[in-house]
This record gives sequence, C-alpha cells and structure tokens, in this order.
Amino acid sequence: MAYKSLAKLYYSDPQNYTQIYKNRFVSTESVHINFSVAKNPMFFLQNADVMSLAYHISTLDKKVTLLSMKLPGVALRQYSRKCLIDEIVLTNKIEGVHSSRKEIDDALEILSKQSQEKGKQQRFVGLVNKYLKLITKDSIALASCKDIRALYDEMFLDEVIAEDAHHAPDGKIFRKGSTSVYSGANKIIHTGVTPERKIIDAMDEALSFLHDDSVDMLFRICIFHYLFEYIHPFYDGNGRMGRFILSYYLSEILEPLLSYRISETIKEDINAYYKAFQTCNDSHNLGDLTPFLLIMLQMIEKSLKDLQISLEQKRISWEKYEKLILSFPEVQSNNSIFSLYSYLIQAALFSEKGISTGELIEQYGTSYYKVSKMILQLRPELVLCQKKGKAKYYQINLSALDDILLQKDLSGWTPST
Repeated sequence: MAYKSLAKLYYSDPQNYTQIYKNRFVSTESVHINFSVAKNPMFFLQNADVMSLAYHISTLDKKVTLLSMKLPGVALRQYSRKCLIDEIVLTNKIEGVHSSRKEIDDALEILSKQSQEKGKQQRFVGLVNKYLKLITKDSIALASCKDIRALYDEMFLDEVIAEDAHHAPDGKIFRKGSTSVYSGANKIIHTGVTPERKIIDAMDEALSFLHDDSVDMLFRICIFHYLFEYIHPFYDGNGRMGRFILSYYLSEILEPLLSYRISETIKEDINAYYKAFQTCNDSHNLGDLTPFLLIMLQMIEKSLKDLQISLEQKRISWEKYEKLILSFPEVQSNNSIFSLYSYLIQAALFSEKGISTGELIEQYGTSYYKVSKMILQLRPELVLCQKKGKAKYYQINLSALDDILLQKDLSGWTPST
C-alpha cells in the first residue's frame, strides 16, 4: 500500500488522522529532527517502503559500478564529461536559467587549460569547476554556514550579480530580507526562513543533521535537500545550489556518474518533485518528511536504472562495432589502426563532440604528424571530423558502420567471438 501523507489523511480520514500522526511520531521507525515546519517538529519513518528503496538503490549501484569499470578509461572520461554537461544544462533549465551545451563545454575547455584570466569572462566556470570535483572525488568543505556561503560565492555569485545586483546576499552570511517561491500562476507557494539570524540557526541545525552518523547517509542527504530548500538562504540560486549539494554527497556514497544524472530525473518528473516539497510544507502534514524521502529515493533509483540501461546499451554497441572493425582487412596486421578505430567508436558513443588530436597524441605517445598519418589510413567515409578553433575532433560515422553491418547481415556474415 502506498504511503499516505498526513496532509491527505487530514481530508480523507479525519477521524483517524490524529491517531495515525501519533502512531507515526512515536514509532520505533521514526527518526526525529531538531527542526520544525509550520511549528510542527520534523520526523521521517524508516519504514518498509523506505528500506526497500534503499536496498534496491544499493543493488543497482553495484551493477552500475561494475558496468562503468568495464569501460575503457577514455570512454569513461568522455561519458563523464557528456553527462556533466547534461546535468548543468538541466539544473539551470529547472530554474529558468538558459545555458547552452557550448557554454558549458567552453567552460570545461578553459578549466582544462587552467586559463584563469580567460575564465573570469566565461559564464558558469565556477559552477562547472565544482561539478568536475564530483568525479575526481575532491573534498568540498560543507561543515558550517560560512562553508555554504563560500561555495555559493564560487559557483553563483558573479552570475547572480550580473543578472541583478539586488539578488546578491546582503546579510553577514545569507540574505537579510525575505524571499518566496512562486507557482507558474505567480502564487506564493513557499516563503523562506527569515530573518538572517533564524536562517543561520536553521542552517546550523540542518548541517548538524547532515553530519549525524547515527542516521543512514542516504537518508540524511535526501532530508538535507528538503531542509536546504525550505530554509532558502539566498535570494537566487537556491535550487541549483541544493541540487549540487545533493549531487556532491550522492557521489560520495554511490557511483559518481549518478551525480551527473539526478537533475535529468528531476526534470522528467518535476511536478512530483515540487509536489513533495509542497506536501511536506503543508501545516496539515505535521512535520512528516517521509513523503519527500520516498520521492527522492525513487528518483535516485530511477537515475541508477537509466544509467544502467545507457551504459549497457553503449557497451553492447561498442563491442558490436569493434567486432565489425576486426573483419576489415586493413586491421588484420595493424593493431594501431584497430585501436584508432576503437577510439573513434568510443568517441561516437560516449563523447560530447569526439576525441581531439591532442588526446590521440597522448594515447599513442607520439607526434601530431604520426597521428595525422594514421587517420589518413582509415576509410574516409567512416571518419567524421569537426573543428573547434584550432582543434580537430574525430569520431566514427556510426550510420556508415550500420550500413556495412546491414550489408554483411544480408550476406550471412557472423562476427567472430
């Protein structure tokens, strides 16, 4: 039976509503939080539904990790970069912030070249830099209110000021004034904690809960996401900031690639995501955060399922195309040509725009001249090349490979194992 929120039971079962609340609140499954919503102390249940989702997430995580480990290093790096771009574009889109894939890719290029001077002029460099740390497992300090503010400044402050200087934090750490969340019909659906002294106290309590080892880390991450958005410490950027912190901590305990998929899942079911916030904000829900926890766990589970399907499909395609390439006479006695074809196949399946000449030089440990000469030995109809500035990016023409596969299938060809 699906878990019924107290906000619904208030209307559907008014006679038993109060007793159901009391039973939940004092249950041995109940975890209490030193925080209130609409003057009701917050809590959530570690019930059968919650524990079942946590188990499924753990099982899926192991499968996804095994799949990612089977990928070549180049393919994994390319796929991580592609997913990173997807994540940032989507987390921005959720908040109505336009960012093109090109802008995010340009920011990645700047960071890879460590061009700080140029980076100051490029949008989203601070945001992209932090998302990169999710894969590299770099630690990010998030122990205090000042840490939250420092992270915000690095990721969003310049962009917020450029958009509207009045939206910059004007308190000692957070905002001094009030801020609200509006529906599509311009109706207030939530007003953040105010004044700043209460924001600081609330964030201290939220961070204390986030670092409470007596509660399962997965549950802490989900509940902290609710608390952060409930507090709404800034005038602008709360949604993106909250989702980044969510991604960061998920990358600490689950497959790091998941941290680059969560915004896609949220965007796909944005109504359920916002509805979970509204349900738990409702005074009739009496501080029960279980509905929000369940929604977040379901979204994490779906993200892992989608990631598993994507990786499995790409791995199968990669192996299929490699077997086809092995049938080419020109690769029979030339392993370098086969590996070059393989890099280009990986680029087509896993990358944003292909593999650069520079990356190929690095992989082969040779010169630009020799790599260029090797590329000329490939079948020209199979090679796609695009220029970005002075750089060239290569990938295989998958449509052309599919045509060859179709012809071979018609002739009764079977790949060697």
